Amino acid sequence: MDKAAKIYIAGHNGLVGSAIWKNLESKGYTNLIGRDSKTLDLRNQVEVEAFFATEKPEYVYLAAAKVGGIVANNTYRADFIYENLMIQNNIIHCAWKYKVKKLLFLGSTCIYPRDAAQPMAENCLLTDILEYTNEPYAIAKIAGLKLCESYNLQYGTNFIAVMPTNLYGPNDNFDLEKSHVLPALIRKMYLGSCLEKGDWNAIKSDLNRFPITGVDGTADEHSIIEVLEKFGIKTNGSSQHTKNISVDVWGSGKPMREFLWSEEMADACVFIMEQVDFKVLAALSGEKDVRNCHINIGTGKEISIKGLASLIKEKVGFNGSIVFDASKPDGTMRKLTDPSKLHTLGWKHQIEIEEGIERILKWYLKS
Repeated sequence: MDKAAKIYIAGHNGLVGSAIWKNLESKGYTNLIGRDSKTLDLRNQVEVEAFFATEKPEYVYLAAAKVGGIVANNTYRADFIYENLMIQNNIIHCAWKYKVKKLLFLGSTCIYPRDAAQPMAENCLLTDILEYTNEPYAIAKIAGLKLCESYNLQYGTNFIAVMPTNLYGPNDNFDLEKSHVLPALIRKMYLGSCLEKGDWNAIKSDLNRFPITGVDGTADEHSIIEVLEKFGIKTNGSSQHTKNISVDVWGSGKPMREFLWSEEMADACVFIMEQVDFKVLAALSGEKDVRNCHINIGTGKEISIKGLASLIKEKVGFNGSIVFDASKPDGTMRKLTDPSKLHTLGWKHQIEIEEGIERILKWYLKS
């Protein structure tokens, strides 16, 4: 990519898109464009068409998506499949129509079967059933991957799909109703720690930045206690300044998860856009029929949810108890990627989970 090439980052304000934007800027790219959802509704075909016709980007990072954790995925099933399909279809089709030189589509490792052999290589796609709790989102992402593959085969485009593992980092979503497990645990234990200390100024400041179901720092202490308990940050029936605080975690704590620092994911994405073409991936697949040309982006390392919760508790300085609610779904028990294809192409992660949690906690407290 030429440093002055016009590059569109769809979803540039989110966890993924903002990390890609920052990485591109650090590498000297000077013609980056983005639109927030109020300016451009990516679900709207007419608006997306008008944007591409006017701007004519040369390269596209498709990082825009409706995302969330297990609660959100299982609750808003229709929203997750509909909105993601619309966003992907509109952007990928317009990228072909307006002759984009290269597009990178970001999916998710939830595309792989629930009971896939571990670690999960790219060729296990569509070999068994999906995890039910996030099936609509997974199907949407599989459709996006296949859309890229199909345009490449029919029209000769250079559209590449990557499947990052669970991400965390700057600009993560800390909404306790919709966030993924790691940022949710960071916030829950931070608020639990504040309750232990009776630090209501810190609690109210946090709620002013990120209100919980409409409750912000202007609410009275009783209302705040109620909303915190609704999301599993509990005073256990004692006074509001108690040190007897507990934090609920969905599931048994046994599932294993892999986590990648978002800025490293962004570096991998820029590396792939700069160095890797679809023809190379098609040759690497080694299959008679061209398929599974997508690339896993991960660490190849995993930690249990229980281990993650304990690590976050230590880093935050929370002294209360962690209560695992086994009546809630665990989701897939293991989701470990096989990143060997990416390693072969020349990229490998550097930041491990202990350092990453320290970084995200520092960012959260400063944000």
